[in-house]
Amino acid sequence: QVQLVESGGGLVQAGGSLRLSCAASGSIFSINMGWYRQAPGKQRELVATITRSGSTNYADSVKGRFTISTDNAKNAVYLQMSTLEPEDTGVYYCNADVITRSASVMTYWGKGTLVTVSS
Repeated sequence: QVQLVESGGGLVQAGGSLRLSCAASGSIFSINMGWYRQAPGKQRELVATITRSGSTNYADSVKGRFTISTDNAKNAVYLQMSTLEPEDTGVYYCNADVITRSASVMTYWGKGTLVTVSS
């Protein structure tokens, strides 16, 4: 079993910055991680992902403003969010695709952390 613990959400004014963190613990051989978000009344959407080798993928809406990074030794992923907009408001979920020693892949989600951007 793998647990994901997120931190770093909060209230910020438009134009401000926040940094989200997520740490994975448990039986992990390898892991690819990412962040998704869900705005009120909308479906959950991808924000950014990063592989263990460092390849990244961003939603068009956050390119140039958000940066995803990882600490492989800690099985942690970070999301540095800058120039925040009210449209970035939502619950941000950490996601992990965990590869076990038996080569199976399982997907885990964190409980989410709320980001509120005021105008």
